[in-house]
Formats: sequence, C-alpha cells, structure tokens
Amino acid sequence: MYSLLLAIIYLAFISLGLPDSLLGSAWPTIVRELDVPLSYAGIISMIISIGTIVSSLLSDKLTHKLGAGAVTAASVLMTALALLGFSLSRSFLLLCLLAIPYGLGAGAVDAALNNYVALHYKSRHMSWLHCFWGVGASAGPYIMGYAISNMNGWRDGYGTIAIIQLILTLGLFISLPLWRINRSGYIGQEEYEASISMKEAISIPGVKSVLFAFLAYCAFETTCGLWASTYFVESKSIDTVTAASYASLFYIGITVGRFASGFIADAMSDKNMIRLGSSVLTLGILLLALPVSSSALAIAGLVLAGVGAAPIYPSVIHSTPINFGKENSHAIVGIQMAFAYTGSTLMPPLMGVLAEHIGIRLYPFFLLIFALLMLGLTEHVNTVAQKKRINSIR
Repeated sequence: MYSLLLAIIYLAFISLGLPDSLLGSAWPTIVRELDVPLSYAGIISMIISIGTIVSSLLSDKLTHKLGAGAVTAASVLMTALALLGFSLSRSFLLLCLLAIPYGLGAGAVDAALNNYVALHYKSRHMSWLHCFWGVGASAGPYIMGYAISNMNGWRDGYGTIAIIQLILTLGLFISLPLWRINRSGYIGQEEYEASISMKEAISIPGVKSVLFAFLAYCAFETTCGLWASTYFVESKSIDTVTAASYASLFYIGITVGRFASGFIADAMSDKNMIRLGSSVLTLGILLLALPVSSSALAIAGLVLAGVGAAPIYPSVIHSTPINFGKENSHAIVGIQMAFAYTGSTLMPPLMGVLAEHIGIRLYPFFLLIFALLMLGLTEHVNTVAQKKRINSIR
C-alpha cells in the first residue's frame, strides 16, 4: 500500500508538471497566429499564477475537509478541462479566461501534496516527487514541438496534454479509497491540523525569509522556462520549432538533477543541497550570458541552470517542518506556495516588458538577480534555525 500510494502521488506530480512549460514553448507560434505583442505571454502567465495563489491559500481548509486525494483528483480534472479549452481557443481573450481554472487547479494540489510528503516521507522522496514534476514539464515542450511541426499546430499540443490529464484524472479518482486508508493512519504518523493563523505563521522567526526565498525561486524558474524559447529565437537566431524543443532542456536538467539528488539528499542536509544547487545554477546562468554567437554554450547553460535548480525547491519544502515545527507546517507550506506563485505572477511579465523595450539579452542577468537573492535568504533561514536549535538545547 505504501508503494502504491507513493506511485499515485508521483503520477499526480507528472500531471502537475505537464502544462507548466507549454505556454513558453508555444508562444513564438501563438504570437504570430493571434497577432498579439510578445509581452502578452506574461499576462496569461500572471492570470495562471494568481489562480494558484488563491487556491494554495485555500488548500489547507480544502484538504482537511475533502482529503488530499479528492483535492488532487478534482484539481487535475479542472486543469485538464482548461487545457482542452486552450486547444479550442481562437482568441487571446479566451486564453485569458481559461487561464483562471488552469491556475486554480494547480495551487491546491501543489500545497497539499508538498506538505503531505514533507511530513511523512524522507528527503529523497521529496526530490523524486519533484523529479516526476520535471518528467511532466520536460515532456510538455516536446509534445508541443511535435504538434507544431507534425500535427495541426499549437492547439493540438494543448489537446494532447488535455487527453493525458484526463486519463490521469480517471486514475486518481479510482485511487481515492487508498487515500482514505492512508488518512486513517496506515503510515503511522499524526496528521497535523492547521493550528495557527496566517499572521501567526508569518511572525515565526525565519518565515518571512523563507517566503521571499520561495518568491525568488519561482520568479527564476518560471521566467527561465517561459522565455527560454524566445531567447534562443531572438538572441541566437534559432528557428521556432527547434527553440521550442530547446526550452525543454531546462526542465530536463531539473528532472535529471532531482533524480540524482534523491540518492544523496538523505546523506547531505537540506541546506547543503540548496548551496550545491545554487552554485551549479549560477554557473549555468553565466554560460547563458556569454556574448558569443554559438548557441552551444547557452544550451549547456540552460541545462546546468536546470540541474542546479533541481534540489532547491524540494529541499526548502522538506526542511519546513524541521525549521518551523510539524504543527505549523500545514499553514506555512500553503503560504510558501502563495509566495512562490507570486514570484511566478509578477516577474515573467516584467521580463516580457524589459524584452520588448530593451531587449531579450537581459534575460540571463534578470535570472541572476533572483538566484543570488534566493541564496542569501535561505542562508538567513539557516542562521535563524541554528540559533533556535542552540537555544532549545540550553
């Protein structure tokens, strides 16, 4: 039962990752077909992220009322229907409207599953969980690239992902009895209820820093994935079909990095995994920024950026119950997700505006700002947590 439920959770994270990289891969084609400005990708991304912020803040109540399994299945279904709508859309306005359920479907399941795994599973399982998100995020651009070049365009790409999501939804609904068995206690650990308000959670020492670290990380990750194709098209003169496939390299780097991280995560502390990832990520950004005509170094940089990003998100999540207490983790993880998606909401549109008015060559330098900010904030959390442990010993 333990292994079967874990496999179901992994499948849920594949479904969570599948749509995440589609917009960036399809956008160079959508821009021409719908005749909209380049920066409008940021508007759709913003609407999606606002939906995830709202649903992640509500996820604690929804999960305690309905259970993690039901919330997960319903959220994936909502996302699948939104993607199906994307595949039928003929206007930018309709894409914006469909982005609302698209985002609402993602936030609740993300917060619920992350907290569930942080409480009940070891660090390696958190890394592998997010590895499976990367499987979905990596497959998305390939499916979209194939649809653009061999099918009837970007709409078929969205339609294909929608069908995959619907199949996963069916499997999740069938699995609901397993989730109820687990909630009854077969893992043998207490299900912690939310016992503090948002104001109380934010007042805990170190929480503000970890919240803004999440904001910086998702600002980096979403901006990197959304604008990678455009950067290769505009800065490296690569055709749109090839660039759509190259965008998946970032997510492949994340996926491979998280798979590898799972083998060392238990031996290394979460904070050392974050430090290692930040070093590799920064190297990747520097390679992206090199002013050379060849795309080889930029491609290598994009892969390294993904590999470096790989352990950061799962390590920060997994350390939340340890740093701030298991009894507080439900509330804090929900707020973390909200701040994470705030970064996803605000920063990709800003990059779009900068690209349109100054140039896409700012892309790697924009990413570097958030990479350094994220590292500084997580180091501050480590310092606060260390002081707390010393004081508790005394």
